[in-house]
Amino acid sequence: MKPFTTLAATAVPLRAENVDTDQIIPARYLTAISKAGMGEGLFAAWRYLPDGRPNPEFVLNQPAYAGAQILIAGRNFGSGSSREHAVWALTEYGFRAVISPGFADIFYNNALKNGLLPLTLPEDTVNMLLDLVEEQPDTRILIDLPAQTVVLPDGQQVSFDIDPYRKQCLIKGLDDLGYLLAQDAAISAYEQAHPTPWN
Repeated sequence: MKPFTTLAATAVPLRAENVDTDQIIPARYLTAISKAGMGEGLFAAWRYLPDGRPNPEFVLNQPAYAGAQILIAGRNFGSGSSREHAVWALTEYGFRAVISPGFADIFYNNALKNGLLPLTLPEDTVNMLLDLVEEQPDTRILIDLPAQTVVLPDGQQVSFDIDPYRKQCLIKGLDDLGYLLAQDAAISAYEQAHPTPWN
């Protein structure tokens, strides 16, 4: 995974609540076993018209939000099934973080395991950011993972919580297996200091 320390980026305002994983990535994309190209299916039902053309009304298709790396959404983002494809679609599209007042538990954990930072912020802060980004699409938001803060455009800092283990994995760009492999020297040292009869 790509390490995540700080991110200063523009954001996409998705003014919707209870966005489920089927809305994030429709079931027809789930036959894929690779993350490559998964971003094309992101929000496909909203993003494309029935004839396959981009829907000009949908926020991801508006030029002002091109290149944004942060998604701001309403409550209960990522509800529904446990599919990791939803996270893959977001990361393959280019998002590094999602800001919401609350996430579905399975989506939240899948995001952390796949290098996507889910930030839970107070609902009034999220609504303020939605308003601001809609009015000024070039607004940049700073996320500082080591400090666990989001720096708002006016300089105000808002703290967020994250599991310490998941935080370190994101900062180092490691998934669970990568983290274990990185502990090889410590594991070997422990085994040498604590021999067993069969060693």
